[in-house]
Amino acid sequence: MIRPFRKADLGPLHSMIHHTIEVSYSGVYPPRAVKFFKDYHSQRKIIERSGMGEILVAEQDGSILATGALVGNDIVGVFVHPRFQRQNHGKAIMAELERRAKAKGLSEVVLSVSLPSREFYEHLGYELLAECTLDVGEGQYLNYWPGKKTIGASIRDGLNY
Repeated sequence: MIRPFRKADLGPLHSMIHHTIEVSYSGVYPPRAVKFFKDYHSQRKIIERSGMGEILVAEQDGSILATGALVGNDIVGVFVHPRFQRQNHGKAIMAELERRAKAKGLSEVVLSVSLPSREFYEHLGYELLAECTLDVGEGQYLNYWPGKKTIGASIRDGLNY
């Protein structure tokens, strides 16, 4: 079941995100980049995101399996617990975020694509732009791609022809 984030979800959601970062990003990114991701998805940032947009969670038997947020036309914080990856939870979250963006009249969504998630987003039809590198200090770097996807909203969507 996909539903909106509730404040009571903060602790479990934060734990799930940080566990997913630890499992999925360690070994792919250097330690300072992993710390950057964790800081970017702190409890404070999650609360800020919920106030500026909407966060969704996929829940089963009272446990949060996946999450993602829509802030303006930016999709952020998409994570699927490692034990539940490759079971279409991420695809379902993305489809709902895109549906909500389209319902708001947006014609395009954007996001940042990490190394471990590149194949996932390409499979969903996201166009990856030039590779970017963020210096996270001590000679360590975080590589990522800005991505975008046209979601089909247009002025004609509401008109009968």
